[in-house]
Amino acid sequence: MAMPALLPGHHLQLLQGGVELFGAMIESIASAKHEVLLETYIFDFFGTGSQVAAALEQAARRGVTVRLMVDGVGTPQFPLEWRQRFDGAGVQWHLFAPLGRFGLLLPSRWRRLHRKLCVVDGRTAFCGGINVLDDFHDPQYGALEAPRFDFAVRVHGPLVRAAHDVISQLWWRTQALRKMRDRELAAAWESARRVGKLHFPDVDPDSGLTANKGLARAALVLRDNIQHRRTIERSYLKAIGAAHHDIVIANAYFLPGGKLRRALIHAARRGVQVRVLLQGRYEYFMAYHAARPVYGSLLAAGIELHEYAPSFLHAKVAVIDADSRQAWATVGSSNLDPLSLLLAREANVMAVDAEFARNLKARLESAMRTQGRRLDPTLYAQRRWSSRALDWLAYGLMRFALALTGKRY
Repeated sequence: MAMPALLPGHHLQLLQGGVELFGAMIESIASAKHEVLLETYIFDFFGTGSQVAAALEQAARRGVTVRLMVDGVGTPQFPLEWRQRFDGAGVQWHLFAPLGRFGLLLPSRWRRLHRKLCVVDGRTAFCGGINVLDDFHDPQYGALEAPRFDFAVRVHGPLVRAAHDVISQLWWRTQALRKMRDRELAAAWESARRVGKLHFPDVDPDSGLTANKGLARAALVLRDNIQHRRTIERSYLKAIGAAHHDIVIANAYFLPGGKLRRALIHAARRGVQVRVLLQGRYEYFMAYHAARPVYGSLLAAGIELHEYAPSFLHAKVAVIDADSRQAWATVGSSNLDPLSLLLAREANVMAVDAEFARNLKARLESAMRTQGRRLDPTLYAQRRWSSRALDWLAYGLMRFALALTGKRY
């Protein structure tokens, strides 16, 4: 399927971390008059996560339609208190694809809802890599000394409609399937019918958001298992192939397939400066070790690899030729790894806008300069045999898992 066109008329605001994102989201939700739609992989009710939950509850109590979908792996259940509060307020919530009896033993269960999207009143959209999760708290590791490094973008403009429609379509499809399983055929038919007849809220003409006054050209680029199987990957390949000066990438789980690796290597060999900011702290065995066998070819091509260690790096962003008229940037949920590019539902905003790209590039360069550690190719090649063994074990397990899904990467 063709990639979505970059349309003009967008206002983009870069948001770093949950502190900036949740403040902006809560402000938008508090002023909502009609509808709040939210999808996320993780919804954790600790700290600032509870503030977002409270904003959803309050919006529903004043009559706003609130629909919340979370992934059944990222968020296997809600606390009883919040289930009761949401139900009492009228928040409509749904767990996407709970694991069931066999859990992740079934490869079909590896197709997760990983995108992070929010649309308020059809006027404002939020997209990025940030889960509803306190910046200074990790459900597995507890309190964090430094905030998680991640980004999102607030958007006004034409792509808000695309975000609204994709959230609504998945909502009504899952409702139809649930009603079918419960043998509520009339309700299932009604939910299926609504997929093709989505209602988009009327934008207030006094809001200032109806006119195409924005400078940025942007698009919502999706990855799913039906129409958009390779759209995000192809968008990256196209942008990398057109790079003239520099490429800066920050990616939490970085294990690019052959096409992406070759594209980055070719860019470096034709004189493009390529820098990648990677996860420097151990989080998961597979994510940490499986990526390292591909580092050697990248370092040999002159690509700079920097590891971020003050806290967990969770960003999925990139900037290309930020100082040119065709400055390209992306902020979203998609890692450059097999789970994101072959299996999960993902969403990225991709934009051509010099001011936005320069802002993102400056933040990434600052993180590399002050909080990153550049990998030395010689020392990397001389790392201990035990480390190399773990790396290749993880890489082999990843390749075996992909074979079970029938995917090539």
